[in-house]
Amino acid sequence: MKHEFAPAHLDVRAFAQSSGELAGEESLARYARILQECEGRGADLVVAWSARGETRVDQLQAEQVWLHLHAEVVAPLTCQRCLEVVDITLRVDRSFRFVADEQTAAAQDDDFEEDLLVLSGEFNLRELIEDELVLELPMIAHHDICPGPLSTTVTDAKFGIAVAGRPNPFAVLARLKPSNKGDTR
Repeated sequence: MKHEFAPAHLDVRAFAQSSGELAGEESLARYARILQECEGRGADLVVAWSARGETRVDQLQAEQVWLHLHAEVVAPLTCQRCLEVVDITLRVDRSFRFVADEQTAAAQDDDFEEDLLVLSGEFNLRELIEDELVLELPMIAHHDICPGPLSTTVTDAKFGIAVAGRPNPFAVLARLKPSNKGDTR
């Protein structure tokens, strides 16, 4: 008998024991935190994902529950150099081992390389996909080579004021510099 699994309410143990596989393509609009980082752009873009469950036996012959996740989306972020849109590919390819409870996860976290999650009969796979994609967001989005000139006008979003050509805060130091090259004060 083939099991039907729902990404929003996944019984991870049953999914792994049946070597389950799920895949989907969903609108970026379903992933609010990523859409927020995109400043609302690209709501119609596609997040492609797949998940595969498996069980393994450890050295003590105990069953381990594993979930392998792959997800990808091209996010239209704002380049911090030129302030134009830059498409950044966010890609996740990670495996997770599930443990019985938070205490076990905390106890094993330092001793094992793999990512540990707590086993649940109502696991939300979409939340994991979003969490992992958010972790892939760059600290500073930028083009390798900006397509146009770099922005010299900065807009203060809080106040809606454009601030152009601010004076160099170090310009005053130029007046303190000795004018005679031989002067070593």
